[in-house]
Amino acid sequence: MSTPTQTQSRKQYPFTHSVQITDETGHTREVHVVSEYPLTIKVNDRELVTLMTAGTDPTDLVLGYLHNQGLIENLDEILDIRIDRERQIASVTTRDGQPTGWESKIGRRMVTSGCGEGTIFSCSLEKIYEQRLAPQRIRAAHIYDLLHAVKGYSRIYALAGSVHTCALCRLPDEVLIFVEDVGRHNAADTIGGKMWVRRIQGTDKILYTTGRVTSEIVMKAAIMKIPTLLSRSGVTQMGLEIAQDLNMMIIARAKGKKFQVFSGREYFAPK
Repeated sequence: MSTPTQTQSRKQYPFTHSVQITDETGHTREVHVVSEYPLTIKVNDRELVTLMTAGTDPTDLVLGYLHNQGLIENLDEILDIRIDRERQIASVTTRDGQPTGWESKIGRRMVTSGCGEGTIFSCSLEKIYEQRLAPQRIRAAHIYDLLHAVKGYSRIYALAGSVHTCALCRLPDEVLIFVEDVGRHNAADTIGGKMWVRRIQGTDKILYTTGRVTSEIVMKAAIMKIPTLLSRSGVTQMGLEIAQDLNMMIIARAKGKKFQVFSGREYFAPK
């Protein structure tokens, strides 16, 4: 499996901008706000979607989006990715024209509850039911250790807030990949892109997210073959049902010393 050629224009996105605000006491001071940019993905010059992103890892975001949506399943199909920051375009070139089954896949798009206007292609939903996941046994101490570990990686949130975090973790307390972006689905896709290029297997990993666990996030984790989701936020009914169907462990509302195990309870041990 070869790695596609990657090209990025020299212009760099600032991840935050300084602005003047007036606080509750009437004093004026400078604070940071998170940057947000449109990135239009084109495949063989055909426009596919525009994602709103903080621009931290655009190439990995594009790769993860295409893979997690089930649009391109083999990395060898991708010849080249060019990120044009000035024009805010990601141009993907495949080796043999449009990928296999492309027209039928992109014709079945669903609007989701993702931050902003999320979308997912129904071919993703079909693909995840081809497998059953196998979560590891997790103790309460593991959750506390992971929550503590991810705190030390925040850059943008520590400065400006207003972003979601996703992290690929491994027991007992190892953070392998850490991503911040304006939407949780972008952060998850960027994790997926990095895993795809680096050949990282998800079967013994945990996906941490600050966002709520929706059906979209569950499907992305399943495509990455990650059996356990850990979230600071809550879980939706559809997200929970799909997780239960796939035997995925969902641990949500995890803050401080509190958390709730919604699915995969048989894999959890308090001590």
